[in-house]
Amino acid sequence: MLRCGGVCLRRHLGRERLYLSTTILNHTAQTTDDSTRVIPIKLTPDLTSSTQDPNTSASEALVTGGLGFTPHDPPDQETVEQPLYETHVRTNLFQRTILTCGSAVSAILDPRRHDMVAVLGETTGHTALTRLHTLMSDDSEGRRILVDKPRINTSTIDLDALRKLPDDSLGRTYINFLEVNDVTPDSRLPVQFVDDPELAYVMQRYREGHDLFHTVLGMPTNMLGEVAVKWVEALQTGLPMCYGAAVFGPLRFRPKQRQKYLSVYLPWALRVGRTGRLLMNVYFEERWEQSIHEVRAEFGIEPPPDV
Repeated sequence: MLRCGGVCLRRHLGRERLYLSTTILNHTAQTTDDSTRVIPIKLTPDLTSSTQDPNTSASEALVTGGLGFTPHDPPDQETVEQPLYETHVRTNLFQRTILTCGSAVSAILDPRRHDMVAVLGETTGHTALTRLHTLMSDDSEGRRILVDKPRINTSTIDLDALRKLPDDSLGRTYINFLEVNDVTPDSRLPVQFVDDPELAYVMQRYREGHDLFHTVLGMPTNMLGEVAVKWVEALQTGLPMCYGAAVFGPLRFRPKQRQKYLSVYLPWALRVGRTGRLLMNVYFEERWEQSIHEVRAEFGIEPPPDV
């Protein structure tokens, strides 16, 4: 730190930028204003004069460049990039690469790390999300979803009202799924690393609709059910994260699980994923009272295997 005439110059460790702090003396009232002004400056040799005016104070010489320094204008606030949506986090290529590699390793080692699975989906899903957005825009029901941007959580859905619906309705079947598997629609993490607000919503809709996909497909939340749903999602959405879970998930199966998976669950999931209509185009909020059997028939969902 360099102090001269109420002015101190300090360098932040690890940075090239210097900062100028001043303490201003009020000569009229003979009082000192202890407030500190921090001015970013840059080092610039004074090539115009080799001598200092004897009538110039040391502090004035420092600020005006007589001691070899010139003030540096603060960065324009308008040039700072703002988030594209409330939860958005901007990243550069290096950061995205680190996030992708780290989340992939964590998700493979522990598939229950839903936070890492979510990050992996966001950092690798741009192409698939773009395609999904196009498919939804080309469908009348999907297009209304993109316009309305409904959310699926306990603040937007009246779960008590769904409990009063008929047993075979979509809404009641969804409530049964939540209660039997002890899950809540509030458990889905917000999207952070998708650099487009429209695509971020598509990812959020996919994430919040996952439990409803389970409901329509009639799949439980055990390993067999999760892998089967991931195959349907992978074939319909094209998200790399879904393919990763579908391929690597069975590696953790026990022998009996693997036999049932290969003979029953996998063939069923592949048929549904290839022939069924896109579940992302289901406006669930408008179909709570519809029979679950009608929803499955309308979207070409083969009834779940009876195992």
